[in-house]
Amino acid sequence: MRIVLFEPEIPPNTGNIARLCAATRTPLHLIEPLGFSVDDKHLKRAGLDYWPHVDVTIHPNFNHFLETVAPPRLVMATTKGSTAHHLFEFRADDAIVLGPESRGLPAELMDGHPKVRIPIWGEVRSLNLSTATGILLFEALRRTDSIVDTFPA
Repeated sequence: MRIVLFEPEIPPNTGNIARLCAATRTPLHLIEPLGFSVDDKHLKRAGLDYWPHVDVTIHPNFNHFLETVAPPRLVMATTKGSTAHHLFEFRADDAIVLGPESRGLPAELMDGHPKVRIPIWGEVRSLNLSTATGILLFEALRRTDSIVDTFPA
């Protein structure tokens, strides 16, 4: 499992997602251009103690990600997805791709890939990127029986 943020724009969202990835040992891939510097104080503040534990790779573009990582399957997160996240058949080697906060994933990037959505009330356009990432990642880990509880209660 891996999380891919395509052109993320808001530093605290990416920082929160980095913390989530550290906590679940999930690789994080950031696709440029980024709307911030990875040295940004707001980005680091959201996950400062966790940065050494985040497996993060920054790619200059989406094609670079595809060529260097070659994920077996891309799962596109979109409000226009055809399958609700709790019904989607995730695989342990999926790359869950989420788009920038202001516009989501471009249609041409999603073409030919499964699309998943988080059901929400119709008067709300979308969820915060870090919230949506947490929902999708934990559901994917649960459905693939990949949650490992290595810490005592």
